[in-house]
Amino acid sequence: MSDAPKKPRKKAAPKVEAPKADIPKRDDAAAKEAVLMAALPHAAFDGFTDAVLQKAGAEAGVGKADLVRLFENGPLSLVEFYSHWADAQMEAALTAQDLKAMKIRQRIAAAVKARLSALAPHKEAARRAAALLSLPMHAATGAKLVCATVDAMWRAAGDTATDFNFYTKRGILAGVYGATAMRWFTTEDEKQVDDFLAARIENVMQFEKFKAKAKEALSNFPAFAEWGKPKS
Repeated sequence: MSDAPKKPRKKAAPKVEAPKADIPKRDDAAAKEAVLMAALPHAAFDGFTDAVLQKAGAEAGVGKADLVRLFENGPLSLVEFYSHWADAQMEAALTAQDLKAMKIRQRIAAAVKARLSALAPHKEAARRAAALLSLPMHAATGAKLVCATVDAMWRAAGDTATDFNFYTKRGILAGVYGATAMRWFTTEDEKQVDDFLAARIENVMQFEKFKAKAKEALSNFPAFAEWGKPKS
């Protein structure tokens, strides 16, 4: 008895995989902001530490290798990014205001208030960041960040100075902002902070008036007038 011919097997149809949804990859700036937002609630209690940075990275979905790359100096780099982020928030808030219609003292007050408003949702974390930057080993970083902040304030206020006034204006405003921030950290009374800020700005305006009068008076004396001219 001969075997019946075997029927050829049908080839299985190739599996068609469902198209994978494109998962957008965050850029570095977005990843850093995600880590910052995750870190701020923890920093309010524990400060800006390595442990807080690692916990925030895990919560933000940022791997350890990327965390080291994004924040090369650990918690200090996180605080630096926090300051730059707050500056950007301040600038965005000022853009929405009609600064040109304001007097210069009003523009400066608006800038200081906008910067503090950016920090307000996580005030205790901001206090911890300021404390970290006040340590002697971080003094240079703190000074650099304050310079960047007051420079952004003056530019938003419309300052275009490129002479010696560029530095004096920023130095004076650094004192005004620093003193106001310290008062803001110690009270929840917004009116008290506003009054304190107004008084500091008034002091600066009085000094500028005195400086202008002194310059005018000295210009009447040829020796002083020649001495005050910039050297070529």
